[in-house]
Amino acid sequence: MLKTSRFGAVTRIDTARNLPVLGGYWTTAYLVDGMLIDTGCAHAAPELVRELENLPLSRIVNTHAHEDHIGGNGPLQSRRGGMQILVHELGLPVLADPKGLQPLQLYRRLFWGCPEPSQAMSIADGDVISTENHSFHVIHTPGHSFDHCCLFEPDEGWLFSGDLYVGGHERALRVDYNIWGILASLKRIAELPSRMLFPGSARVRENPEEVLCAKIAHLEQMGERILGLHKKGWSTPRIVRAVCGKPMFLELFTLGHFSRRGLVLS
Repeated sequence: MLKTSRFGAVTRIDTARNLPVLGGYWTTAYLVDGMLIDTGCAHAAPELVRELENLPLSRIVNTHAHEDHIGGNGPLQSRRGGMQILVHELGLPVLADPKGLQPLQLYRRLFWGCPEPSQAMSIADGDVISTENHSFHVIHTPGHSFDHCCLFEPDEGWLFSGDLYVGGHERALRVDYNIWGILASLKRIAELPSRMLFPGSARVRENPEEVLCAKIAHLEQMGERILGLHKKGWSTPRIVRAVCGKPMFLELFTLGHFSRRGLVLS
């Protein structure tokens, strides 16, 4: 499934696979000035290729190498004659061999599918990616993944946050996320003079400083509470119940890959 919407010069493309009963878990790509930021999930890649068939496309930039952000890389690169793909150097091996280096749990295969391999070049913190009309500054923002990067266009105030910020207050965390890394990266992007935030899913937000600072405050307060209870000698299960509340369907569906325990331990 695809849904497109426009935010001035930025085209938002939401991609998902529609599953009976479960519905779809949407992830987002953005097309701006001939550059595609992320490519959604593999299940929606054929639709994405058709959607972009007659549109100018010069390169792809991946915010990170998770399967729901690189699913269209391989098909688009093949269709467009080997066009340039950029990702942080820590994501290069995954793009080249996603099946071997990023084995997927059942829920990830169901929702997003396994991406085809693609060949990419590396970007690093502080690099500037230039298009015809814009310059995008690369900001390495690890925590959600080791290779995660945000893109900031200072003249327009556009901040493409990938999955570093998608909104909401976490009650669960994936086992390989680093909550302190996420917090440090959120603090870094909160200092930017951004006027529009384009997340890897969830809604686009204007003047995002307030929501970024609220997210930071929430995570700091949660962390202080968890550490305080730990120092009092509380067990992990007791802290989980006190801080994160009742069990979640997400924990069962992902077989614990996303869990309240994972958040507390991180």
